[in-house]
Amino acid sequence: MSLPSAATPPTPAWEAPPRTHRTSSIILAVLGIVFGALALLLVALYLLTALGLPAVAVSAVLALFPLGIVLLAVRWIDRWEPEPRAALWFAFLWGAGVAVALALLVDLGVEITAGAGRDPSLQEFQGAVLQAPFVEEIAKGAGVLILALAARRYFDSPVDGIVYAAVVAGGFAFTENIVYFGSTLAESGASGLGSVFVLRGIFSPFAHVMFTSCTGFAVGFAAQRYRAGGVVVAWLIGLVPAMLLHGLWNAAGFLVDDFFGYYLAVQLPIFLTAVALVVALRRYEVRVTRTRLQEYADAGWFLPGEVTWLSSSSGRRDARRWARGRSAQAGVSMKRFTADATRLAFARQRVVVGRGHLGPSTDEAALLAAVTADRAAMLR
Repeated sequence: MSLPSAATPPTPAWEAPPRTHRTSSIILAVLGIVFGALALLLVALYLLTALGLPAVAVSAVLALFPLGIVLLAVRWIDRWEPEPRAALWFAFLWGAGVAVALALLVDLGVEITAGAGRDPSLQEFQGAVLQAPFVEEIAKGAGVLILALAARRYFDSPVDGIVYAAVVAGGFAFTENIVYFGSTLAESGASGLGSVFVLRGIFSPFAHVMFTSCTGFAVGFAAQRYRAGGVVVAWLIGLVPAMLLHGLWNAAGFLVDDFFGYYLAVQLPIFLTAVALVVALRRYEVRVTRTRLQEYADAGWFLPGEVTWLSSSSGRRDARRWARGRSAQAGVSMKRFTADATRLAFARQRVVVGRGHLGPSTDEAALLAAVTADRAAMLR
């Protein structure tokens, strides 16, 4: 696994990924996004029919607040090694459209098959504590699994699985919040809507994210080490804690009198533990970047000082500030240089851990050429 020397330019065979690979990736991305968008459109039409345009409009505006909080958190988590935007769009549309549609269809099927005569309280408890965690986590987790199987080369660490899971869950929560807000507005008016908004929009914007991130973590971990069968097994394992956490959250509404005390004693520590795990995983990404770029520096592709600032958040901020001081174009080139260098480090990591087959063999040389061009454009 020796590195190409900087004194030897890449051979023409390394210049770019094969066109067929790129074309097929684009086609898959477009088909996935279109499918998710159509599902979201059908869900929107259903909500407009059931709740009416005014209720849906008000609820959608309110639902943007917790969604914005989730997306800002995802941006922070994903900032070191950003995921492709097309994959993130698919993840959001899957959660907001496909997963919600699947959950609604199952709800409808249960209502039809259950029939009349059941205890309404028991039915509500079973739906919230048993059915919802099982159906919704499978529906959301399916989007993460599809991404792991179709775009596995982008899963370089558990962080990537968490990012995709968080976006899927954020999309699902966005549409689900519209349902809850709209239904409450119709039944209880503005006062009831305010209470539900505080609970779902302020106290628990990360509830679904936390549940589905268990699945994302398991998938992201397995994607580094195992083939497709192992990823599927890890997905099934990850669904278990996701369902348990989801059921625990929903059961509190039925079994706990002091919900605020329960929230502080149980849910808040779980959330803080999840945050600590994400921070630790981000540090792992920093270590990978530093280790792999140092190998390229030893081969002459980077200066030691470049590896130092590329391997720290503060160094990257200082470098971008310096570049923007030179010119706007230098700032853009510096941003590209940082992104390409990080992608290069993780492309090398795939080779080192035996996952080189998950990406085209041209990645390394293409990225080396890219960082060279970025550096020249930045200093020009």
